[in-house]
Amino acid sequence: MRPDTPAENVDHHAEAARLERTAGRYPADAEALLLQAAAHLELAADRPAATALYDRLLASQDDLENPYLVRALKAANLWEYGHEAEARAIIDGVRAAAPRDPAPWVIVAEALESHDELEAAQETFTEGARLLVTDGQEPPYATRPLLFGRHRVRRMLGAAHDAWDSAADTLHSSSVSLDELHDPKRVWSLGSSNPAELEAEISRLRAELDAHREALSRPFPVAVLHWPADELAELLEAYPALASEYPSHETHLATIETSLRELSTSGTANLGIVTATVPSYEAFAASELSSPTDTTLLPQYTTTLAARGRATTWPPEAGEGCWCGSGEAYAGCHGAQNL
Repeated sequence: MRPDTPAENVDHHAEAARLERTAGRYPADAEALLLQAAAHLELAADRPAATALYDRLLASQDDLENPYLVRALKAANLWEYGHEAEARAIIDGVRAAAPRDPAPWVIVAEALESHDELEAAQETFTEGARLLVTDGQEPPYATRPLLFGRHRVRRMLGAAHDAWDSAADTLHSSSVSLDELHDPKRVWSLGSSNPAELEAEISRLRAELDAHREALSRPFPVAVLHWPADELAELLEAYPALASEYPSHETHLATIETSLRELSTSGTANLGIVTATVPSYEAFAASELSSPTDTTLLPQYTTTLAARGRATTWPPEAGEGCWCGSGEAYAGCHGAQNL
């Protein structure tokens, strides 16, 4: 999630500096934290400093979870302060690499769109959708911005609806349809002297803004902590007092699934799982001036990891592997657990 708070309400330079310091304390989370820091620098209009952070991340590319996301953000940022040729070269490279994550596709397509490269933006959205959206199946949540962006650009180009445009219409949950939100004629209505037309257009724009804000402000998941077998063995060897908390790895895994199902049944939405490591937990305990044996730290550690974007969504999508790492499909592993 990228910050969208106006610069007049937040000291974005100070927030970026805080995030950089935090990244130094938690190297495992440095990528996500430095991307947030770069976003704050962009909001502060310090685009060269943001580029420096992207370059810092790319210098350690072998350790990045998503190098193409960093490249895409760098390209979009460069184009905003006059480095068009370099931005285009990076965008071409991202498209050629065909990443399996939708975020880089959306970012480079929107960069093209924002600079009136509508045909190229449509091609980019379509390439990403062709790679990541499977016909006949409901698109995963993360791929929906590809379909929404593609719908928007094609509407601006006057292209006729196709199957993916229809899918975007179906997935869109706002009270105002995508066809209305993406109608190029809205631009003309903004110049109208008719109060009724202006009021209708303002309502449409508010609905679009509300949907955008909802996506940006989506809260981090309510998460449950998962210790892989080797990490749990290391934890209990170092801190035997935690054995009462984790009597066995099998029990631990069953408890995770049971807890998540109970939360889901109670109506709790946006559930997830965060994976723990002993070094990360020890560092967290040290930052709290406490001992890893303090069991009250475990829920705090879980929430902290979720807030840093470390959670994976539960339950897994249909056909995906189980969250426990067994290699089996979720439906045939913990997804089949009887409560």
